[in-house]
Amino acid sequence: MAEIGRELFALPWRAVLERYPYAEDFFQANGLGGIDFPSPSLGRDIEALDEDILDDVGISREELAENFLLFIGRMERLKRKSASLESLTILGGRRKDGEPERLDLTIRRGEVLAIVGPTGSGKSRLLADIECLAQGDTQTGRTVLVDGRKPTPQERFSIENKLIAQLSQNMNFVMDLPVMEFLNMHGESRMISGIGEVAGRIFEHANELAGEPFSPKTPLTQLSGGQSRALMIADTAMLSTSPVVLIDEIENAGVDRKKALELLVQEGKIVLMSTHDPLLALMGAKRLVIENGGVKTVIRTSERERENLAALERIDRKMQRLRNQIRLGGAIEYSVAGYFAEGEER
Repeated sequence: MAEIGRELFALPWRAVLERYPYAEDFFQANGLGGIDFPSPSLGRDIEALDEDILDDVGISREELAENFLLFIGRMERLKRKSASLESLTILGGRRKDGEPERLDLTIRRGEVLAIVGPTGSGKSRLLADIECLAQGDTQTGRTVLVDGRKPTPQERFSIENKLIAQLSQNMNFVMDLPVMEFLNMHGESRMISGIGEVAGRIFEHANELAGEPFSPKTPLTQLSGGQSRALMIADTAMLSTSPVVLIDEIENAGVDRKKALELLVQEGKIVLMSTHDPLLALMGAKRLVIENGGVKTVIRTSERERENLAALERIDRKMQRLRNQIRLGGAIEYSVAGYFAEGEER
């Protein structure tokens, strides 16, 4: 850090801005925006700052220089994507009764793993172990490896460039920005180039996932639960640097489940989801069956199950049309048994 600081403070302000365009934001946030830095080096400019100005903003020269270096380092880390993660391995711990959990499972990039089991069996506990990259230090004693190795403390505990993103059932926004402004702001904070185009694609995908369309100007606090989750799924798929996504019961999210998973997989995410939905369970390459706090068995989706998945998807599309008919004020006067027995279209 000291060597980087010497090099940085030896540059003229214009050169600093060329290398770090966001550097001006730091001085503006500290009440020093618009101050001229005319000397051949930023270090001399900071030394020459008027003492009264520094007193007014409540910072010393030493603190200003140190905080500026920390700011530049943090912003540069945000610019870098998380290290590409190819696999996640879960090693068994123990069940609620203390019996060992026989588990050694690796999930690879672009795969979907379903987690099934009765309510209270331990699905959410497994997701929590994965989220914290457990190292035998949770109540289950499980261990999670990244690319076959133990994660570093920074990978486990850093709030920047987290390896794991979680999409919960309840998502509420506290700021009242319009949707597109929020997406642009998030993209800028991630140092995404061409953020306008990326934000537009995220918005389009979110509307495809949501049951009810919304506009770019819709305030975040006016989005329905399904619209909020659709927006965050699209945002996580396309803006989040986290290579692993955990989803808790997406069937309750009010979104197009299949499209949501396809988008996450298309963006190269490792997806783990707890579910009670047979359609979602069969979408994964494998599924973990949880019982008594531990993994009872691992089932690989068979070819026959994939055939059944296609049939379930046809039924699901018909159910969706019935839901939309009811939502739009329609009546179901025809034979529902006949509707499901006939072909795809009505």
